[in-house]
Amino acid sequence: MLCWPVEPMRAEPMPSPPVPPYAEATVLEPKWDGWRSLAWVNRDGARLQSRHGRDLTAYFPDVCAALTEHLPAGVIVDGELVCWDGAHGRTAFADLRRRITVGRGLAAEVAQRPAHLVIFDLLRDGRGRELLDQPLAQRRRRLQRLLAGGPSQLVLCPQTTDPDLARAWFTDYAVAGIEGLVVKDAAKPYRPGSVGWGKVRRKSTTELIVGGVTGTAAHPGSLLLGRYDARGRLRLVAQSHPVKAMQRSELAASLQPMAFQGAGAGHPWPWPLPAGWSMSLTDRHPLPYVQVEPLLVAEVEVDGVTDGPGRHRHLCRHVRLRPDLSPDDVALVSP
Repeated sequence: MLCWPVEPMRAEPMPSPPVPPYAEATVLEPKWDGWRSLAWVNRDGARLQSRHGRDLTAYFPDVCAALTEHLPAGVIVDGELVCWDGAHGRTAFADLRRRITVGRGLAAEVAQRPAHLVIFDLLRDGRGRELLDQPLAQRRRRLQRLLAGGPSQLVLCPQTTDPDLARAWFTDYAVAGIEGLVVKDAAKPYRPGSVGWGKVRRKSTTELIVGGVTGTAAHPGSLLLGRYDARGRLRLVAQSHPVKAMQRSELAASLQPMAFQGAGAGHPWPWPLPAGWSMSLTDRHPLPYVQVEPLLVAEVEVDGVTDGPGRHRHLCRHVRLRPDLSPDDVALVSP
């Protein structure tokens, strides 16, 4: 029997989208730029839990009200919390983050920036029947009936077997905040805590300025990367995954002559990096690092998911240094 909290079914990364013709029972869904959340509807209201079991109920009273009003008690659904920025025509991850940090301003935040739950699975129906052993196709049909005529806060996640539509989601809809695709088998059951789906994020490369490194200049761990804004300030916009061993010698040779000894007064970033500058939602501690004179340009692989003005939310992958480029060749932070 399902008990709060449930660890949701997971998706493992795939290097690229599946190639048509798809295998039998393969279905594809957009990968949303939001927070994974399971919704539990009870007689006394609805509750929302995060992927890691955190109670999000207090931060999303608008979504909980819609769940309570439209869905019968006993229902458990799986989905993605998103906020929609109508002015820019895309999802707004920063608005989700603000729900957690705004404190006493939550009511105003809810009124100004409503949230939505994009629902893609049904774990228990209104009669209290658990549907985990049913194939996804059956769970999907029940979910469609359940959400029919529902409010705008509760959205049925699109699903397709059409390669052209899936390709459009993966490429053309990036500007709307779709991160990539989720690949599922419509014949499979739902297994909490297990890997049963695939996910593929859109990848591209870009050039960024090296402003610091974790570890040491002689043995760099990861790169701290920036872009200049229109006022000439170097803004921290990304952090790389740990660099590969084969890349360290090249990086070390270039970084050591440019590394500051201690915390350099002339560096554009504070030392250590304040917790508020962190790219992580979970680690909120200041980050010690080695300051580097911002003269090196690195080519990195990114997935296109950003927070605020040009900040890449996920870790990027260092590809190579670009000695043929100067910081002036790197595009400015978008306003």
